[in-house]
Amino acid sequence: MTHPVSSPILSPPQTGRRILSVWLSRLAIDRWRLSEGLAPGEGADAAPTALITETAHGPRIDAANAAGLAGGARSGMMLADARALCPELAVAPSDPAGTYDFLEKLAVWALRWGPWSAMDAPDGLLVDVTAVAHLFGGEARLLADARDRFARRGLAVRLAIAPTAGAAWALAHYGNGAPILPGGGDVESALHDLPVAALRLDQDVLTVLRRLGLKRIGDLTARFGEHAGRDALHRRFRNRKSPAANPLIRLDQLLGRVPEPLLPVVPQEMPLVQRRLMEPIRHRDLLDQVLGDLAADIARELEGKGQGARRLELGLWRVDGEVVIRRLEMAAATREAAHIVRLFSAKLDDVDAGFGIETVRLRASWAEPLALAQADIEAAAEEHGTSLAACIDRLTVRLGPRAVTKPVLHASHIPERAQRWQPPLEPEPAAQGELAFHARPLKLLDRPEAIAVLYASPDGYPQRFRWRGEVHEVVRVEGPERIAPEWWREKGSARLRDYYRIEDQAGRRYWIYRAGLLGDGRGGVPDWFLQGLCA
Repeated sequence: MTHPVSSPILSPPQTGRRILSVWLSRLAIDRWRLSEGLAPGEGADAAPTALITETAHGPRIDAANAAGLAGGARSGMMLADARALCPELAVAPSDPAGTYDFLEKLAVWALRWGPWSAMDAPDGLLVDVTAVAHLFGGEARLLADARDRFARRGLAVRLAIAPTAGAAWALAHYGNGAPILPGGGDVESALHDLPVAALRLDQDVLTVLRRLGLKRIGDLTARFGEHAGRDALHRRFRNRKSPAANPLIRLDQLLGRVPEPLLPVVPQEMPLVQRRLMEPIRHRDLLDQVLGDLAADIARELEGKGQGARRLELGLWRVDGEVVIRRLEMAAATREAAHIVRLFSAKLDDVDAGFGIETVRLRASWAEPLALAQADIEAAAEEHGTSLAACIDRLTVRLGPRAVTKPVLHASHIPERAQRWQPPLEPEPAAQGELAFHARPLKLLDRPEAIAVLYASPDGYPQRFRWRGEVHEVVRVEGPERIAPEWWREKGSARLRDYYRIEDQAGRRYWIYRAGLLGDGRGGVPDWFLQGLCA
């Protein structure tokens, strides 16, 4: 069984390189139709249909079938506007994550035409077909074979082959002539009449170019092909580091002058073991025995690959066709069979075996390198010890996947932002600068609570305050510690804070602050809050 993973490489322009661009122009709607088991124009696909996403302003259309497009529905249009044009428009929920996963699997399937393939999200693929076309009888037959295979899968595609990924993409999306650009030809002349949108630029950049009168690639190369012209365009876009925001970078990638980084999808075998039982089982002790055998099997599989499991999936196939899935995610890579069995045991208490379980499968859907280690001769001494990772795994299974976390410092002077929570074994983030704080209380409230304060003047020390229905007399005050708002994160109306450490008549100490100053122009009378309890 394969699991596609991405491995970054840099694919520089080379003499003789050939790239196949596959544009699945109706990917989302085709995937929806296939999931419904429909042929093109059959059943629900014959009626106007659109895939929608819920937004703050109402449902928005992500894709529409042929009947929906004919009725006026377009991608990006609000559903209310589309139904004004086409009242009979039916809808189905959009699934971007599922479409991305489907595209990833297609990238693995497309390896039949070349040594590597890459995703060209959101709806395309790039396949390296350098020096392989002769295996199909030439590039024309290779394109015919690809077009036929995609058609048999019920997917609408447009294909093109060119010396660079950018040129192949431009031909597949905007080319109206031959879909093959010869390697020895002049790429610039062949793509002269294509619109500037063929350069894969952001929409705001395309708007700027059109306002400058640059509507075709030929206009761009003619006016800015010389050194002086390139300097003028470079000055306008010099702050744009992303290739999609800089037409000069995209043009050079199109013509093969600079390398373009590509991210191939590499199929990786994931360990999987299973048992098809001669007789269905219904009792827990028998299930535990099968689980122990599978854990030992997958431990051997992982050891042979030099890996450890981070996520495991246990599937139980019942006689009546129902499938029960239990997932487990570990804090650190492991291939210890006893530890795996112990963690899964807590997840099998609520399993309903029905008329019996006939197949049990265990799969490591996420694995990481784990070096082989020599066992300790004094193994008996280890039986009484538990590693930190194993302890965290047990707590996570018992308390929930998000119950075990650790605090890490974060560069912020605002107390409630000065720390964040992350999984316990993840490395701490790099230092973001040293922050010198005054003494802070050990206990902060989940959120500051409003209090009523009596003071001699609006900017003076507090003398008495009411908190949770009780009045406290202030006998000692230390402060203030002033903290300005973080203007780069908050609105302009955010007010500064003056913090005070105070003690009441009973000797209890609190950490309170005044939000704002009288007459600061950012609100009325300052408010007071209690945020922490001091030792």
